[in-house]
Formats: sequence, C-alpha cells, structure tokens
Amino acid sequence: MTLKPIPSNEKAAWLQTFTWGLFLLIFWPFTLYAEETYTFDLSEIEKKPYHLGGYVEIKPTLSWPGEDSPIYRLKYYNRDIGKVLDEYNFKLQIEGGLEKGIARLYFKTNTDYKISRLGDREKTDLYEGYVSLKPSSSWKVDAGKKTLKWGKGYAWNPVAFIDRPKDPDDPEVAMEGVFALSADYTKSFDGPLKTVSLTPVLLPVYDHINAELGKKDYLNVAGKLYLLFYDTDIDLLFLTGGSRTTRYGADFSRNIGANWEIHGEIAIIRDYTMNRIDRSGKISTEKYDATSFLLGTRVLTTSDTTFIFEYYRNGTGFTNGEMENFFGFVNDAYQTYVATGADAALQRAATLFDGNYGRVNPMRDYLYLRIAQKEPFDILYFNPAITTILNLNDRSFTIAPEIVYTRIKNLDLRVKASVITGPKDSEYGEKPFDYRLEFRAGYYF
Repeated sequence: MTLKPIPSNEKAAWLQTFTWGLFLLIFWPFTLYAEETYTFDLSEIEKKPYHLGGYVEIKPTLSWPGEDSPIYRLKYYNRDIGKVLDEYNFKLQIEGGLEKGIARLYFKTNTDYKISRLGDREKTDLYEGYVSLKPSSSWKVDAGKKTLKWGKGYAWNPVAFIDRPKDPDDPEVAMEGVFALSADYTKSFDGPLKTVSLTPVLLPVYDHINAELGKKDYLNVAGKLYLLFYDTDIDLLFLTGGSRTTRYGADFSRNIGANWEIHGEIAIIRDYTMNRIDRSGKISTEKYDATSFLLGTRVLTTSDTTFIFEYYRNGTGFTNGEMENFFGFVNDAYQTYVATGADAALQRAATLFDGNYGRVNPMRDYLYLRIAQKEPFDILYFNPAITTILNLNDRSFTIAPEIVYTRIKNLDLRVKASVITGPKDSEYGEKPFDYRLEFRAGYYF
C-alpha cells in the first residue's frame, strides 16, 4: 500500500486546529490546578556533575499587513498573503553540561520550525558548545561556540562587538554564539578598586567559522577589562583584526539605591562604511568614525512595578531623508514591476534591505520604555507589561502590551499584541505589518 502525502492546505488546517485547541486546553482550566505539596529531598540540593534540560515553545501568531507599505511591496510583491497572515512557530532548545575536575563541557542547541503559507521552514543550530578549563579560582579558559553578552543595556548593546544584535522587541530571547577562544583572569583587592578581570578573545572568521561576522580569512582579537570600582561595574572593550574595522568602547552600571540602577555604553567604530541610495537608484559611499551610545535606568518601586528606560543613539544609522530616499526607490521599483513585470530594481532594493536598510532600528535616535507590574491587585501569577519603542527622528513607534501567566510550574503563558504605526515614509509607519497578535506557551524541563 502506498501512503499519500498530506496536502499542505490540509496540514495547515490540522495544525491550526491542534494549536488553538492546545491553547484552549492550557488557558481554560486554571482553577483545576491545585497547589503543589512541598517536599524536601536532600538530593535536590546536591550538585550533580552533569545536567540535561531544555525549553519547548509553541507560538502561533496573527499579523495584519500594511499593503501600501514599500517594505510590504518589496517582500511580497509577487505573493498574495491575504488580509491576515497566520503562522505557527515551534521552538526546541536542548542544553546540557558535564563537569569533572577543572573541566566543564556545555552545549545548547536550538531548533525553529515555522509553518506558514509563505513556506514552511526548519532550522537547527548549535547556539553554544564549548569546553571550559578552570585551573584556579583566578583563571578560566573557554574554547568553542559561546555567547559573550558584552554590554549593560537591556534593549540595545552598542559595545557588543562580537555578540549578535538583540531584538529590542524581545531582548531576553537566547541568541546564537560565536566560535572563539577566550580566557578570564580575575583578581580581588581591598580598597576602592575591588575586582579586576581581563578577558582576551581570539575570533577566527573563515568560510565555515563565523563567516557572517565580516571579511573572511582573518584571526581577530578582542578584549574586555572589567573593573569593580567604588561599587560601579565598568568595562573597557575593543575589537580589531581584518574582518571588521577597529572598534572600542566602554560601559558602566551602578546601583544608586536598593531598587534603582543606572547604566550606559559608548562605542566608537573606526572607518565605518555607509552605503546610501537616492530615489533614482544612485548609490554613494562614505567612510567615517561612527559613535554610538546608550543611557538607561531600571527602577523597581515598592508596589513591584519595574520601569526600564533607555535612550539609544545609533551612530551608524540613517537620517530621515536617507530613509525616505530608500522608500521612494522601492515604491518606484514596484510601480515599474506593476507596469512592465520587470523586477530587477526590486531585487536590487532587496539586496540593500538585507544589508544596512533592513537592520533592526536602522535610524539614529530611539527611546525604549518597558513597564512591568508583578501580580497587580493581588492576582497571583498574573504579570502584565507594556513596552514601547519610539523613533525620535520620524516620530514613529511600536507599542506592545502583554500578559504573562505562570501558575503552572515551569510553564510560561503569554499573550502579546503589537501596534506598529507612524507617518508615511517613517520607519515603523512603513513596516510590512501594522498589527500583530501572538500567543506563547513555553515549558522548561
């Protein structure tokens, strides 16, 4: 007997029914869950030489397109995605570690699977996989793929010269690391200078090693000097080599009080290359030293409300006029496609969009504000929050309220809506989607 493959439309319908049914099952019977009985087991506090765990997530999303947006036209000019785009995202992360003597092995894998009418997609990556040697309390050496997490900012990190850029819409999501050889030397003192830590890093860039980080066939050198000085955390950082131009920076973080922290970063990129396009399609190039910086604060009030506020100056960003030129070029290319069927100009615009113009927050000045309230009105396990990102240059913005429910142990349930808006020819005003609604169930095991 020959088994026939399930048609894609039937697969999508089955998956839609399964996913929404699962969410109904999870969200509905809250009152059926009893409190757990506390038990004490000595084995639970004994440190084991190994661990294995992970995270699984189901996240269906609904997105409402802005069909007049030039970016929508650029991405979907030859496709019909309908009035609402529904997609189903699945994530699986597996992590584990093994310690023996001075050695430690750690790994984390990430698998993303998306089902969409735009095409199904599966991607599996090794996020981290490295060996650590700690011959003494002062020395540690790491070799392999690792996320270094440089910088003190919450939504942005201009000094993260090696790490991949965060997504400000979800800055706490785990990121893929880079292959590197690094060391840490730490020494403590009495007096105002309490701790000094030095972290040198060797970063190779070749065909199959860190190829996305810049020019290939170079061994780059980076470093971080950490100081704990008068209860202020300070980092001095640099990156040089041949894959990217030399860059250096500094950051700090300090607690003003028990519930008030301030932080900041500054980065200077030497000989940064800026490629711009005018409305006619002519590309110009400029090299300059770009300076980016961030100032932020985090406050926890007595009512358990957390405020995170940051200002970000992107020295590598575009001005209003430069973004308007790009949007105009895309619109003209689209009109040419409609009239003639030729999409060469749209393909050229897509290449530029995949470069600098399509970066997360490609312009110059931004404000970030997140307000999170823990269990308002004494509603246990219920944690609402609202986040907004404002582009100060063109007054466009996104605002995203969310609700997180955590009553079930190791299970996070989130409902999040996003409204993306702004005037014509603005960053958020020309995003391909105007509204977005997502549900997420994430389980840690």
